[in-house]
Amino acid sequence: MIRVQWRISCWVRWGLPDQFDLVAMVDWSAASKPTSATRRNDAIWVGVTSDKTTCEEHFRTRHEAERHIRALITTSLSQGHRALVGFDFAFGYPSGFATSLTDSPDVAAVWRWLAGRIEDGPDNSNNRFAVAGEINARFGGIGPFWSHPTGQTHPHLPRRKVDIDFAELGIGEFRAVERQVKGAKSPWMLYNPGAVGSQSLLGLPMIHRLSQLSGVEVWPFSARHAPVVLAEVYPSLLVDVVAKEMREFGIEKDRAQVRLLSRAIWCLSRAAKLGRLLNDIPEIAREEGWILGAGHENALLDALK
Repeated sequence: MIRVQWRISCWVRWGLPDQFDLVAMVDWSAASKPTSATRRNDAIWVGVTSDKTTCEEHFRTRHEAERHIRALITTSLSQGHRALVGFDFAFGYPSGFATSLTDSPDVAAVWRWLAGRIEDGPDNSNNRFAVAGEINARFGGIGPFWSHPTGQTHPHLPRRKVDIDFAELGIGEFRAVERQVKGAKSPWMLYNPGAVGSQSLLGLPMIHRLSQLSGVEVWPFSARHAPVVLAEVYPSLLVDVVAKEMREFGIEKDRAQVRLLSRAIWCLSRAAKLGRLLNDIPEIAREEGWILGAGHENALLDALK
């Protein structure tokens, strides 16, 4: 584990509802094999900031990362601390999908449905494309999920978006938050650069499991004043400062992202300024989910000064 000491310029006040003792940011991965111990791009990184210290750690598999995240949560709970844990994949889907798939508008029903079908082995082998095809079959066979590696064939899963008529499916291509955030990709896209769909399919079963722990709630779907709050994040909100961090320290993009985002949110939290980011969301976010910090990029950047 690598630790980086840093100076905090933010005003600190203790004990407010939107303050957290620990902030962890998780850069997830849909890799189908363990990532290399030396080549750590497009891998899982967890950045943790607490008490003026930031550390980042790389994990080769999703199983290893989930064990670590669960340990962070249980340790925080046992110490009577509050923790916010952010994950860089979509926590929900465009309006109407949950009801169509599970007969319930509750996003937690989608997490539970996926947890019962996704197979994700200790070696990162998984069946995400097959599950996406199964979901598409329920919608008539073409869409909403799309994209897979060249040379592969998956029933009901098209390679190209052009083959999908979202209007006919009655479900949008994007969530409200993705229409607001520059560069955000559709959660239906499973493969190709920038795709987040596979990360969501392989991450939401974990969100289901973590949400079953006593003291854990998921923002913005439930109360955010729990001891541990899970939230969706988008590290590219800090794209310029991430690029600068990469140049100055010669580190991987994913590592720079979790380092800076955990610092920014921790600092906003300790300065009693995180509440605005948690509160300023539209009503549709209760169904689709929302990216913490969307529309408040300047606040995140100011927290790092």
